[in-house]
Formats: sequence, C-alpha cells, structure tokens
Amino acid sequence: VHGSWEVWSEWSVCSPECEHQRIRECSAPPPRNGGKFCEGMNQEIENCTDGLCIQNRKLLHEIKPQSIEKPGDVALYSGLGAALIAVAVLVIGITLYKKSQSEYGVDVIDSSALTGGFQSFNFKTARPGNSLLLNSSIPPDLAVSRTYSGSICFQDPTDKELITESSLFDPLPDIKVKVQSSFIVSLGVTDRAEYHGKVHSGTFPHGNHRDYSSMNARNKTLCIQNFSSIVARAELRTTEILGCLGGRLMIPNTGVSLLVPHGAIPEDSSWEIYMVINQGESSITKPEGAEILLGPEITCGPPGMTFPVPFTLTVPHCAEIDAENWNIRLKKRTQQGKWEDVMSVEDETNSCYCLMDTHSCHILLNSFGTYALVGEPLTEYAAKKLKVAIFGCMSCNSLDYNLRVYCIDDTPNAFQEVASTERNQGGQLLEEPVLLQFKGNTFSLQISILDIPQFLWRIKPFTTCQEVPFSRMWCSNQRPLHCAFSLERYSPATTQLSCKICVRQVKGDEQIIQVQTSILENERETVALFTDDGSSPTAQAGPKAFKIPYSIRQRICATFDTPNAKGKDWQLLAQKLNIDRNLSYFATQCSPSAVILDLWEALHQHDGDLDSLACALEEIGRTHSTFTTTEAQTEIPEFSTYSEQD
Repeated sequence: VHGSWEVWSEWSVCSPECEHQRIRECSAPPPRNGGKFCEGMNQEIENCTDGLCIQNRKLLHEIKPQSIEKPGDVALYSGLGAALIAVAVLVIGITLYKKSQSEYGVDVIDSSALTGGFQSFNFKTARPGNSLLLNSSIPPDLAVSRTYSGSICFQDPTDKELITESSLFDPLPDIKVKVQSSFIVSLGVTDRAEYHGKVHSGTFPHGNHRDYSSMNARNKTLCIQNFSSIVARAELRTTEILGCLGGRLMIPNTGVSLLVPHGAIPEDSSWEIYMVINQGESSITKPEGAEILLGPEITCGPPGMTFPVPFTLTVPHCAEIDAENWNIRLKKRTQQGKWEDVMSVEDETNSCYCLMDTHSCHILLNSFGTYALVGEPLTEYAAKKLKVAIFGCMSCNSLDYNLRVYCIDDTPNAFQEVASTERNQGGQLLEEPVLLQFKGNTFSLQISILDIPQFLWRIKPFTTCQEVPFSRMWCSNQRPLHCAFSLERYSPATTQLSCKICVRQVKGDEQIIQVQTSILENERETVALFTDDGSSPTAQAGPKAFKIPYSIRQRICATFDTPNAKGKDWQLLAQKLNIDRNLSYFATQCSPSAVILDLWEALHQHDGDLDSLACALEEIGRTHSTFTTTEAQTEIPEFSTYSEQD
C-alpha cells in the first residue's frame, strides 16, 4: 500500500523572522508492505507580512515609509514616556524622604536603576585576576585584612520576609533568602539578644554619643539562624574517677580542661568528677546589662565539692585583652540560679587566682560549681575576636550550591558546634577560617559575596549583601550565627566555583576570603576541621595526667617552698615561669611552689614544654650561689634528662 498525504495543518503564528509555516504527515494511509512514501514536501514556509517585515536585519530607518507608526501611536508612546518620567521623579522623592528619616542616615529603595546593587562596590586585592579563570596558575590570596570607615551596605528595615530557623537547610532553593524591597538581607535580633549597654561617662570621645541602648526595636523582625532547634546537640561532657593522685579532664576540641592536683582528694577515697559545657541559652547576660559572655559556661561536679588545695579550670575566651577597654569578671551561679561575681581578673585577691593569655583564662579555685567569664566594655574600642568560616554543600536540586558563612566567637567550642552541625547536614569547610576583630562601636556586620563568574553561576537578585545588626553580633552568647548564599549553575558541566566572601564591620575591620573549590566531593581538597582527631583521651587519672614527674615535682617544691635570704624561693620560681602577678595568692597556700607548678601544667597542657621548665631551674641554679655544685648536678640534669626522653 502506497502512502498518502493528510490535509495541511493551519498556518502557525508569525515568527520574529516574519515567517509562518504549516505541515502535513504521510499517514492517510501510511505506506505498508513495501509501499512508496508520499512524494513532495511535508512542510511549507512563507512570509507572513506581505513584505512589510524588516528583512535581512535592516535598520529601522530602512523600512518602507508605509511601516512608520501613525500619529496616534506616536502620541501613545509619548504619553507612556511621560508617565515613566513621572514615576521616576516620585520614586526619587520617596527615596530622599526615607533618607532623611532613616536610622542609619541612608536607605535603599526597590529601584535597580537607582541602587545599582551592592556589586558595584567591587573589593579587589592587590593582585589582579580574572574570576572566570577558575584554575588560574596564580595562587589566590586567601585572606586580605583591611579597615574601612564608610558604610557600603545599607539597611532597609521594612518588608523583609523572615526565614525560619530551619529554612537554611530546607532542600527547596527558592526559600533560602527572599527580599522584597532591598538589595540587602538584614539579619535579625530577638528580644533576648537586644543589647542595652551602659555608657561610661568620660570614656568615649566627645561628640561620639553612641548609646548601646539605642538599638531600634524594628531590628527584631530580621532573620538570623540559631541552631538550638535545628540539630540536637551532642552533650559535651567528660567524667573520670579520681583519687588522691589527682588527674585531668578534657573535652576535645573545646579548649576546656580541669586539672585536679595531687592531694586535692583525701587518701583512701575517690570521687567521680565530671565536667560539662552548658549548651543551652545562657542566662548570665540580661538585656538591661552591658555584660557579654566571653566563653562557655562550665559546670564542674559534684556541685559544692571543696578542696584543700586549688584545682585549675581552663576556659577559652574571645576577647581582645586590654585592661583599658574591658572589665572582665568571673561569675558563679548560685543554687537559686542567680549569678554572683567571684572576682575581676585585674583584682588581686586571696580567694582565687586568674591568669589570662590571648586565647584562654586559667583559674585556680577551691570549690566546684558553674562558672562563666563575662566582659563589660569600658570604651567603644573594646573588641572581641570572631572566627569566619565558610561551608558549602549541594542542595537537592543538582544545579544549586549553598554557601554558608559563619561569624562566631573565636572559641574552640563554638567552632566545634558549627562543625558538628555542618557535618550532620553534609556541609564541607571550604577554606581555612580567618579571624575578624569586632569592636563594640555599635556598628553592624556586613557579609557579601563578590566576583561570581557571571557566565557560569548566578545568585538570586538582591541577596549579594547581608547585614547582621550590632546587638545580635555583640551579644551572640556563643550561639553560632550565619548567612546563606544560594548559587545556581547554568550548566551541570560546571564543577568549579570561584568567588570572594567579604566580611566587614562598618567603620571597623574587614576580611576578604578567596573561595576556590570544586563542588564535587571527590575533587575537593579536604580542609581539616580540628587539630585533635578524637584519639586524645578525654580524662587521665594519676601520674600520667601530669607533665612533670611526681618525684621531680616533690624535689622542686622542697627546694623553693623554703624561704631563702638570697631570694631563691617560690617567688623567683613564679617569676621565671612568667607567673608574676598577684603573688600574695600563692603566699596563702600550704605549698606555693606546688600551686605554681599546677598552673604551669595548665598553661602547657598541649605542648608539655619541659625544656622551658628545666631551663628556668638551671638559670636559677646558675644565678644563686645557695645551690651547691652537688645540688645543681643532681637536680637539674636529672630533670633535663627526663624532659629529653619524654
């Protein structure tokens, strides 16, 4: 049976090329059993404008005169143009009015013609480069630190859609960030996090009246994620049964440790000692107060247990130590749940002792309980250290990739909480974290993404810059705060991502992090999260918990606890070990040298630098003739030999 054509279809709509077409099929009937296919064309194409169309891409003025608009059309277009101009004038007027009323002195409207977007401020490092060259042979600058004095992102306090606490991990990419009337996403503040500080008269420069309590309540409608309801936190706790020989408790990758010395627990008895990092919302800071939490709350138990000799509690902190800018205090929670001052770190008291270094606070105490380190800013130059970490992960949509930028207090326990949460969500650390100094000057923190390869990736409009109010960042109470950027690939073949993340405080410091990574897990270089891989013990009992052998420790104490007319006593030992403040505290102890060595153990728990201790003892032996040659040869070399073998 030979094939036969069906009737022609209707003509199609006229295309931009001024053509329309119709088709027919060889199906009435189709050829069967070796029959011939239909003869002729199955498609016809014709011009659909009777020659009035622009042919061969000719310019408009080359069109035949009959195609020019009629006078009525000209009037219509003129009216539309006038209406657009009127709307633009109205928008400009509204903008100027809002600018005069803005809390920050300037605001942003929804007109892209006026704002131009945050991307017009393109931060460039000293090294030029093309962001499209993802595998450039020039090694990128991973972090560039600068200080700026002007505001670049501006805050629009109205018409924001709130992001729920779980939305950043929602698989739907189109609800990550939504903005209706600004090219910034402002990140929020809750009632409990609003900061009302006290301004100390005379401490701020004249004319710089920035009251911490002037934070506007409209910031409360903004959005920042708090992880308390996203992922159930693993309890950070360690327990060990200790006896009279003492021991050490540590929570890995948190910077928190507890050292119970020899003789703290009576002989022929043992206690189950525990230490917990409290991960709930802190109750220590109040909205009406100026104090902020500088480190984690630590509970040592059994509660109320007292010791005849002090134990050493090491707590990390995030403060930039400066006595002129900070008043740092240790607080303890009572049985009624209230917090009371134990001491100020600058005070000299005989009840307890506090020694701060750049990262940790080492505290000598005699009773267990719940302790916390708080700071009250005395000037606007008081600063705390923030750790900026960038994590990335693929979303359920294979073309989407999520970047999450965390700005957290620079304490190991805060970073561990973030890392654990990201691990549960499939996130990967993309670059080494960097530090940012965040000052108590009431200015907000701005986070932006720059230099996205325009032909490979795109980001949702109006989400390139996000802002965290000062009150939320300053009073974070150790809660991990972050911003999210949702990127989309144009093609599944794109596997490399290159961009810059800019984190800056208005009129403060800035960090620019170069992100250059593969979105495929098997091609990405792994960035280590922690120095401790989890193999270190969380608790040690007896002599193995101490760096200094017990016999050597006893000989040192016997030598330096005895007062000496030449000054070769425990005060000189403390001086040589760089423990030279509030020496009156050690004078009240039964064995000042033993307490000094306990503090040295806490200071050197990670490096165990016995050589430095041996050198200090040898220096004392050389500079004071009260040590006989025999004593110097029997004590110091033996200790040095041990330190070399250890």
